[in-house]
Amino acid sequence: MTMRFSPLVARIAGEGAAAWALHSRATQAAETDPDVIIMSVGDPDLETPQIVKDAAIRALQENDTHYTTVAGVSPLRVAVARRFSEQTGVPYGLENVMITPGTQSALFFSSMCLAGPGDEILAPEPMYVTYEATVQVTGAKLVRAPQPAENGFRPIEQAMAEAITPKTRVILITTPNNPTGVALTHAELSMIADLAREHDLWVISDEVYGRTLFGREHVSIAALPGMAERTVTVAGLSKSHAMTGWRIGWAIGPRELVAHFDNLALCMLYGLPGFTQTAAVVALADGPDGAWDAADGMRDIYQRRCRLALSALNQISGLSCVEPEGGMFAMMDVRGTGMSAAEFANGLFEAEKVSVLDATAFGPSAQGHVRLSFAIADDRLEEACARIGRFVRGRT
Repeated sequence: MTMRFSPLVARIAGEGAAAWALHSRATQAAETDPDVIIMSVGDPDLETPQIVKDAAIRALQENDTHYTTVAGVSPLRVAVARRFSEQTGVPYGLENVMITPGTQSALFFSSMCLAGPGDEILAPEPMYVTYEATVQVTGAKLVRAPQPAENGFRPIEQAMAEAITPKTRVILITTPNNPTGVALTHAELSMIADLAREHDLWVISDEVYGRTLFGREHVSIAALPGMAERTVTVAGLSKSHAMTGWRIGWAIGPRELVAHFDNLALCMLYGLPGFTQTAAVVALADGPDGAWDAADGMRDIYQRRCRLALSALNQISGLSCVEPEGGMFAMMDVRGTGMSAAEFANGLFEAEKVSVLDATAFGPSAQGHVRLSFAIADDRLEEACARIGRFVRGRT
């Protein structure tokens, strides 16, 4: 019998999906070997705030186990809208908010409702590995604008402008960026906004790491003049509140677009669990009955760990780390070791049981780099850096 599948299966594969092969090996090995150190994923070792967990438990005990509103419960949508309005100065209401199972689903919803066969979505690269499939699943083409390592992985206006064609429908950006940790400046966002207005394009802005920015306030492109009506901002609580497994994300945009998101969810999800949404309301609340400020403490931990890791790794001959401006990842240039990124990542795991991600899958600009996460405990992070040094010294 010949197995026959939809053409869709080819569009959701590619380098982005293949990049996780080594990480999968590492997680499987870690199930039986506590000596394995995983630095290949951004799943914080920190705990969800207790007040958030307590809210979910109470909701379960009160039998909040039935269907909810497809677009998300009103208190949560109102809370998300209020927070984003405070940040941007743009008035948003619950009709501008769609609650999704994580930021990844918000990206999927946005791509599906803004592009289709024959269209193009422009994204600066390096970019998160799932963007490729998230765009291609719509039938649209992903167009990459390079952000070279030699330019600090920052956007180049000429490269972006030259990549726009009559088929371009959307510009997809991430700030702070995964994998590079680059946070777009007001000037860079203004440049992108100018391109979007000039060519009448939508912008999808992935800001899931917005609360983890080091040393300065996060800026959303939706706050710029004329951008709220053409921007979809996606984010969630996974990174800011160590709630990756709760699957609470959202998309914020014009109410007409959110209505289409609602229709898509109707035939796909039929709403999220009520008890997780009740907990999310608490995560977004101020004061003693909320956990909004918990994100600041987590950000400070990420920043301290980042400094700890980079201080150790930048002393290793042949390695050079790009200091991130936010998030929980750093890009490490391994070209000085004489190894490719794939050789380095695979060799490191085989020799030292430390998994990092070959950054090539994030885009051609990331060749020669690996991405490592500092979302692990300090002692494990120090041990991982020591093993990386031992590996490099043994190979050079």
